[in-house]
Amino acid sequence: MCGVLEESLFHVLRRKVRLTVAGRTDAGVHATGQVAHVDVPADVEPDEVVFRLARALPADVRVTGARRVPPEFDARFGALRRHYAYRVCDTQWRADPLSRKHIVTWPRQLDLDALNAASALLVGEHNFVAFCKRREGATTIRELQQLRWTRSDNGTLTAHVSADAFCHSMVRSLVGALLAVGEGRKPADWPASMLTATERPSAITVAPAHGLTLTAVDYPADDDLATRAEQTRRVRTL
Repeated sequence: MCGVLEESLFHVLRRKVRLTVAGRTDAGVHATGQVAHVDVPADVEPDEVVFRLARALPADVRVTGARRVPPEFDARFGALRRHYAYRVCDTQWRADPLSRKHIVTWPRQLDLDALNAASALLVGEHNFVAFCKRREGATTIRELQQLRWTRSDNGTLTAHVSADAFCHSMVRSLVGALLAVGEGRKPADWPASMLTATERPSAITVAPAHGLTLTAVDYPADDDLATRAEQTRRVRTL
């Protein structure tokens, strides 16, 4: 998405720009609440850019709004938290055909209570190295602020996941571990027991990408943007 948007902005603005996004998603992951910033000349009108991008972008990418922000705004480092939804359908009739591209069909029945019991044990600030693909020099300490499951009237299960930041493949790895609990292959305390690991274990399966959607990103008030960006750039330790 980032490269496609940068290319379209080049055609609209007639200049090369570099986009900074709130969170880079794996291939196949969706985003309905992605936030990005870009430096442009002061005379560029945000509404005009949105209008022209609607004609320049492919059908599967849309910019729904734009506005001027303070110089201190940073879409990535200024974020307070990011919200994701992961959707799974375990019904006998499988996922609705019109929703199959963003809902994972699961072949076995999942226990909602077991999913939530296991999820509650993961909330908080931990070293999530067991659930992350390591990057050299990057910390895997994150504050998981919300992890809970709901089931809709049509049978779809949704994991609501929020954190101050996520590392690579973290949400899909958490979901993969929790699905093992939900179908009865692992006990409720098994995912949390992985928090003591010093490296990523092979027992944790990464859930399919297409079930995951970045739904929203929260930011502080304008006066607190610089402070938040400075805090985020610090390397955390437990």
